[in-house]
Amino acid sequence: MIEYLPRSKQHAELHLTQFGIEECIPGHFFGPAVRNHYLLHYVLSGEGVFEVGGSRYRLRKGQGFLIFPGVVTYYQADTANPWSYCWVGFNGTSAELLLKQAGLTKSSPIFLYDRDDMIYQYLQLMNESRGFHKARETRLTGLLYLLLSLLVEFGPVASPELKGTRTEIYVEEVKDFIEMNYPQKITIEDIAQFIGLNRSYLCSLFKQRMQISIQDYLIRYRINKACEMMGNAELSIADISRSVGYNDALLFSKMFKKVKGSAPKHYRAEIQAQIQNDSKNSIQQIEEEHLFYNGFVP
Repeated sequence: MIEYLPRSKQHAELHLTQFGIEECIPGHFFGPAVRNHYLLHYVLSGEGVFEVGGSRYRLRKGQGFLIFPGVVTYYQADTANPWSYCWVGFNGTSAELLLKQAGLTKSSPIFLYDRDDMIYQYLQLMNESRGFHKARETRLTGLLYLLLSLLVEFGPVASPELKGTRTEIYVEEVKDFIEMNYPQKITIEDIAQFIGLNRSYLCSLFKQRMQISIQDYLIRYRINKACEMMGNAELSIADISRSVGYNDALLFSKMFKKVKGSAPKHYRAEIQAQIQNDSKNSIQQIEEEHLFYNGFVP
């Protein structure tokens, strides 16, 4: 069983290109050849060999191999005990990073997953998704994420070269959490618990990477959001304060002045004056253009 899928415009970060399950005949092989997408094979039973970059791997049930785009590979079923396997082909901007998190690289393309049959179950669910019409592509992408999450969760401990990558992931998770939750009364402890790291360790990673503490980043993010609201005359300073996570107006004023150098009311007055000035200039420009195009050049 094999199914090929069209190019995804909705899920550019990760999307399936094909998937399938096959019981190979003895000695069945493919290659040497290259692929234009990532192709992950998982052995369900039997044995076979996978060759890439001068290395030869003999694989059995519970093991798998990853083919990288543009890399020459060869694989063959055993003649006495041929393997059956399932596979998923995929691409996307997030694919390489997810695979690195799972410990899969060009120099280390083999993985082991012998805990249960969840990978096979996900392939079956992909096949059963034909009953979905409007949401099938989204469902398939979700199942691909679930499959890769198994390899990430139960893969090898991150190697030293991935330390920087993991730090970037944690930092982005902090920034995303703040972006989604800054209107709420959140603490650094809340962020650390969400990401699953020790508070002190996370703070150290973030400051090392961003040259600013998480607390200061949260404050600056909230104040910058408040500044974006200052041009809306329908919102009072108290409304803006509550909208960015400060129920205490005095604390908001204190933090605002610390970041922007002036009190919220003074900053707003400057913003509104600038808006009025820009509006006058715009009206004057329109009037001058009207005169020009009607032959009344001053």
